[in-house]
Amino acid sequence: MPEVLQIILVSWFAGLAALFGGLIARIDRSQDSEVKNEFLHGMTALGGGVLLAAVAFALVPEGIEKLSALPLCITLLSGGLAFCLLDWWLSQKSSPRAQFTALLADFIPEAISLGAVFAADPKLGFFLAAFIAAQNFPEGFNAYRELNQHTKRLTLLAGASLLGPVAAVSGYYVLQDSPQITASMMTFAGGGILYLVFQDIAPQAKLERHWLPPLGAVLGFLIGVMGQYFMH
Repeated sequence: MPEVLQIILVSWFAGLAALFGGLIARIDRSQDSEVKNEFLHGMTALGGGVLLAAVAFALVPEGIEKLSALPLCITLLSGGLAFCLLDWWLSQKSSPRAQFTALLADFIPEAISLGAVFAADPKLGFFLAAFIAAQNFPEGFNAYRELNQHTKRLTLLAGASLLGPVAAVSGYYVLQDSPQITASMMTFAGGGILYLVFQDIAPQAKLERHWLPPLGAVLGFLIGVMGQYFMH
């Protein structure tokens, strides 16, 4: 199979995980209960934990390895500021889309990175695709529920999945010889995700007089730790 076709398929698979998460959220017809409410808050925490793991183990390390101190600081802070402004703009439009925004914010630069590294190390590319899929599933689940006023939620998630192959092929052809540009994009996304996690996602995980949901954040971060462990 041609290498570029492999990249398209594995990056699309990683994106489809978000759609599968959305489908699970859609077919859920169980009645609201205390247990279900706790589970949903736990899923939000799980998504936040996985996002933190993506920042810690996939996005920012690229910047640390490829960028000097000043560009690293500028791109990280710029990402946080940009997503702060985006969050403010969405609030003016009464459009809470933190989970969906976070999904795109880590999926696109990671897919670009997947394409960029695939030529040099296909094994790492496949593993990165699996890691991205593990992130996208809870994010897709949470994004579907968050976009409850949008009539085409699954269409949005399906469209987002198609951005993966586009980003990965772009990284493969354009950025495999430009590691600093790729690292800058990933660090910028890392700053934005950190802002979203602590501004919008982590507060949603808290449930009064319940103490289990935040453990989802620990489990989500553990997924990233295991990904980093087996990658080396």
